[in-house]
Amino acid sequence: MRVIASPAVRPAKPTRRALAKQRTREKVLAAARQLFTERGYEGATIRDIAKAAGMSTGAVFASFADKSELFDEILAQDYALLGEAMQDAANSAETVDKSLTDLFSVAYRFHMKQLPLLQAGISASWTRTEAGEKRNREALKPVMTMVSDALRRGVERGELSQRADLRLIAGVLWDVYLAGYRRAVFDGWTADDLTSRLSDQINLILAGARK
Repeated sequence: MRVIASPAVRPAKPTRRALAKQRTREKVLAAARQLFTERGYEGATIRDIAKAAGMSTGAVFASFADKSELFDEILAQDYALLGEAMQDAANSAETVDKSLTDLFSVAYRFHMKQLPLLQAGISASWTRTEAGEKRNREALKPVMTMVSDALRRGVERGELSQRADLRLIAGVLWDVYLAGYRRAVFDGWTADDLTSRLSDQINLILAGARK
């Protein structure tokens, strides 16, 4: 019996409407990124963003529910872009402290190139809605997983105690990493300065978890 192969199913091409919507979304994001970087979160209004993108405020709201959602999407894009480089840095290191230092160093070097945008993000974090906070935490999950995985590998290699509270340590490391940006903003620290200090802090934090 001859078996006739079924023709391959081709993915449907996006409609013109869908393509236009995507282009609008990209234009809004590009304009918003520039204005948030220049003026901060509070200083950039939806009206300003719409004008910079060359469209109406209604067109902006057709893509994003509010300014918070728009800003969170920009931050999510950045962490998605950073993810692979951070993962490579973490996996290339041979010790837990080096792994953690290297992955955070990648983030420092990236964000130092657009520090005003990061400042806006930290400022906005205090005024987020509950839904906005959930979106932000969801976007950060892959990064937190990298930190947890680096710690877990440290346990597997015998560098850290089996009894170590990895979840608590990961949270402390994240808080310490974020705190470093204040020194960049107010004291003019470079990415190298921040990385060097964080390396010392990581060793101090892990000291209590070593075997």
